[in-house]
Amino acid sequence: MMLTGISCAQQKEKTNSESMKGDLAVATFGSGCFWCTEAVFQRVKGVEKVVSGYSGGKVKNPTYREVTSGLTGHAEVTQLTYNPAVISFEELLEIFWGTHDPTTLNRQGADVGTQYRSVIFYHNEEQKRLSELYKNKLDASGAFDNPIVTEISPFTAFYPAEDYHQNYYNLNGNAPYCSYVIQPKLEKFKKVFQAKLKQN
Repeated sequence: MMLTGISCAQQKEKTNSESMKGDLAVATFGSGCFWCTEAVFQRVKGVEKVVSGYSGGKVKNPTYREVTSGLTGHAEVTQLTYNPAVISFEELLEIFWGTHDPTTLNRQGADVGTQYRSVIFYHNEEQKRLSELYKNKLDASGAFDNPIVTEISPFTAFYPAEDYHQNYYNLNGNAPYCSYVIQPKLEKFKKVFQAKLKQN
């Protein structure tokens, strides 16, 4: 994902790192370019909010430029606020693993680097248990030709990405990356997970 001529947005703020917000819950997933992941989860029934950002690194308040250098250790992620009464964490895991290739280490398509790694940052022990269980079941079932390399790590901090990254597909649907990369992924997602789509 390359952008030119666009300056970074204002100061970033940490989100609440708790796994529950009232009756809502939080999940943090990395599955390559966060523009793609955001567009998918924005269309999922029960997902109330999707924020693109950075997790898993050693630098506070990193910029996009710093993260793309691969030196901060962050992954591009989306943090979801969702209603467990409408969609479960297990269902979110199903969508997560069904909408990217979890067998390619530090890579999704043309996007290469540790910032594009497949990763789940769990917010509590139940998310950890379910993530490991689901990963093991998928591997045992032979769902993928190669072993799953998805990292399952404890959540520590989330830094929202610059404003111009937020709601990217919805605001820039005609951009080349959206047309050639995100749109086909969305069409496939809608066919496979039709029952989980929000109603327009």
